[in-house]
Amino acid sequence: MKSLFQIIILLLLVTSCGDDDENPIVTFPPTIPIVQTDATYDVLMEEDVIYAQGLSHEDLNSAAYTTFDLKLDVYQPDNDSENRPAFLFIHGGGFSGGSKQQEQIITWANYYASRGWVFVSIDYRLKGNIGSVPQEWVDYTTNIPDNEDAAQFLAMYPANRDAKAAMRWLVANADTYNINTDYITVGGGSAGAITAITLGISDPEDFRDEISVSQDPSLATTHLDQSYEVKTIIDLWGSKIALDATELIYGHNRFDNNDPPLFIAHGTEDPTVLFSNAEDLKAIYDANNVPLAYYPFEGLGHGAWNSMLDGKRLEELAFDFIVEQQELIY
Repeated sequence: MKSLFQIIILLLLVTSCGDDDENPIVTFPPTIPIVQTDATYDVLMEEDVIYAQGLSHEDLNSAAYTTFDLKLDVYQPDNDSENRPAFLFIHGGGFSGGSKQQEQIITWANYYASRGWVFVSIDYRLKGNIGSVPQEWVDYTTNIPDNEDAAQFLAMYPANRDAKAAMRWLVANADTYNINTDYITVGGGSAGAITAITLGISDPEDFRDEISVSQDPSLATTHLDQSYEVKTIIDLWGSKIALDATELIYGHNRFDNNDPPLFIAHGTEDPTVLFSNAEDLKAIYDANNVPLAYYPFEGLGHGAWNSMLDGKRLEELAFDFIVEQQELIY
């Protein structure tokens, strides 16, 4: 009933042209996507779509590299809508493992696509790929005594670079999938949430321009002519560590009152990404007066995918948040 009411209100919005009341001009607000509260559509899945290429080095000090394809999966509703919101999701795995086809991500993909979203799940370069990293990042690792921790820290750079390339691919292919690029959500779990937060809050040139096309020819495959705007961020047990890195290395503090609304879900007993990371993000968002949904799941650890509150699963809570913040019709 609510969707029908909203549509009727949109249809009744008319303005007259000059003093000619006999020939009113019907005007509509910007087109708002319509989504469903229940699973309504069959889901079409397109697997291993190439969104860009990336470099992989034999080791950090090697100039030699190979180039390989970066891939994503697209889940879309089997409907005739030409006005769909999009949700780009980034898997976790400590920047050393994980997959775009993790079971929980597939659950989320089908949940959102069956309700009207185009859901895109991406793979990206991991620690073992040894992607290109700016020299200033390498220099900073002298502050990290453990070699394994330093390698994980450096892996954040190509991961974020690839996620931004995937987002530019999404915008470049919006017409193919009938995506309304004014309604983009980015989300992820753990390392994927770290990357999603960075993608939503950092400036476009971050994780892009530090290494030029001449230094990294694969950058030319990443739709550099495209821009994007993230409207909501879904943070599942993540942190702002990649943004902290850009501040420590370059002096950039990217948080401000224009940041996208943020949804945080985090177990209070998380031993991997400490719960204090969620508290830090909440404090920044509260200080900047930016909309925030905050779900500290008491007693839960890392990867609390099956968390529930008031009878709602995590994906349902995120659904409510996205719909409210983007003012989607449902």
